Amino acid sequence: MIPPDLDRPLPDTAGAEHLGAVHLVGIGGSGMSGLARMFLAAGHRVSGSDRSDSATIAALRELGIPVTIGHDAANLGDADTVVVTGALWEDNPEYRAARERGLTVLHRANALAALVGDERLVAVAGAHGKTTSTGMVVSALVALGADPSFVNGGVIAGLRVSARPGRDPLFVIEADESDRSFLLFRPTIALLTNIDDDHLESYGGPTAFEDAFVEFAGRSREAVVASADDPAVAAVLARLAVPRIRTFGLSEHADLRVHDVDASPDGVAFRITIDGATHAARLAVAGPHNALNAAGALGVLLELGYPVEESLRALEGFTGTGRRFEPHGEAHGVRVFDDYAHHPAEVEAALRTARSVVGAGRVIAVHQPHLYSRTQRLAGEFAEVYERLADHTVVLDVYGAREDPIPGVTGALVAERFADPEHVAYRPDWQEAADHVAEVARPGDLVMTLSCGDVYRIIPQLLDALEHGPGAEAGAGPGTGAARS
Repeated sequence: MIPPDLDRPLPDTAGAEHLGAVHLVGIGGSGMSGLARMFLAAGHRVSGSDRSDSATIAALRELGIPVTIGHDAANLGDADTVVVTGALWEDNPEYRAARERGLTVLHRANALAALVGDERLVAVAGAHGKTTSTGMVVSALVALGADPSFVNGGVIAGLRVSARPGRDPLFVIEADESDRSFLLFRPTIALLTNIDDDHLESYGGPTAFEDAFVEFAGRSREAVVASADDPAVAAVLARLAVPRIRTFGLSEHADLRVHDVDASPDGVAFRITIDGATHAARLAVAGPHNALNAAGALGVLLELGYPVEESLRALEGFTGTGRRFEPHGEAHGVRVFDDYAHHPAEVEAALRTARSVVGAGRVIAVHQPHLYSRTQRLAGEFAEVYERLADHTVVLDVYGAREDPIPGVTGALVAERFADPEHVAYRPDWQEAADHVAEVARPGDLVMTLSCGDVYRIIPQLLDALEHGPGAEAGAGPGTGAARS
């Protein structure tokens, strides 16, 4: 894993012009592809590489960005600056060559900080809900007539992109705490969705983790909008000295108090009380947790000066983000969805959303553990939430991403923690996993893949197995093991 350079000074002006021709290693990721679009729009010559082809890369090529599949030092060409994803390994030949040639090498977060410069910045941080909350803020701003620049961790469905330059002097970003890179930004308004100790390997312990959130939120120039329901957020807020704090949540003490939440397959309705006045709201996205995401987004809009009712109507038009309870098709009455959930709290929210949609059917989960360290630490918590909220769970092997394997840590570690082995099947081979789902599922059921790894790539196999029966082949998935970028 290549960390961000936290010692690189924060830009005092919009200062990406000096970066010249930019080459992005791992350009196919949602965040990196967004940066590629931003650099291209800013007038840079842009190129990139990735380990495999994808629809995202095809879209970049349509914009005129040359992308090479496979990593090789020759891919750098005459680049002046090389941007790398944090999931890259230090033995990557393009990264090594860029260092040897003395090129400017930037972690993706450092590159984003250069693009943001000194513009007004809304930065969304937290363990869960960042991508959706960022998408809500951006979508509502556009509906309200604004034209912000933005970089999100997933495609915003209504806008069909994860990043876009805008004409207004306002930037909205999803800020990542997992690698400490959110400390590169100086937000005008910071939104804290929640705090969960999911990335302690980057911090060394919970105290340093809390300190980092205090540092991030404490840089806010105008306001912090934060959850009133999360004890860890409350601990951070108690240590802040910022111009204004606005809270949201179910708590009686929240400045934006959410209540009367009614989740249905068509979306979620709720009421929100602000300064003694109660307003009705409705969202087009399913899941009761999205009422809280919308409340946080509304808090940001109010801080930006937009009226309550107009902001709520603008939020109604939000239709979701990529890989957040995203539908992928139906076969023989079985619907297939994909979700980015990779922590027990996120899995619980995703499964509750599935429950609100499936009606009388059953929920069948396909879980790809993400990171060896997380799997080792939270195997029991994953098993508990899947066994409680899914009717059946298929567990794949671990997607290691930036980590080397840990002896004895496989997907079996999660499956073995189920109290009733009838509720789970460990299937490291993807075709066997798809076949098992087809054997278990029946019309009216909902199948959902869950992970921030590459589990979405199994979906064609799932749909083929559901359509044609076990044994159908649809472009073999990667099977087991972790791949290096």
